[in-house]
Amino acid sequence: MPITVYGIKNCDTMKKAFAWLDKHGVDYDFHDYKSRGAERAKLEGWAKKLGWEKVINRAGMTFRKLPEKDKAGLTEAKAIRLMLAQPSMIRRPLLELGGGKLLVGFSADDYAKSLDGR
Repeated sequence: MPITVYGIKNCDTMKKAFAWLDKHGVDYDFHDYKSRGAERAKLEGWAKKLGWEKVINRAGMTFRKLPEKDKAGLTEAKAIRLMLAQPSMIRRPLLELGGGKLLVGFSADDYAKSLDGR
């Protein structure tokens, strides 16, 4: 089953993930939020599986620059609306490995455990 990597091409963490995947010969498709946007159904599915708190990137500049009223009282529905409006707020990279398995962020150890030998 093909791997899909979701994120933004120019992100430093994405570059680390791409380098690891390429070095280890892992085939993947890349979904760039900047050019292709984010899908509500994907975000809702990831939020249900991982918890919306793990999907939204609160540490990023996009989130930190939001008005306080947008950051206050965050719920799953509100977080999904924010991520749809500004996909830079989605934590990255996010990998769909098939069979419902997801990896969020970049960790060489986690990638090795989940992807080596593919």
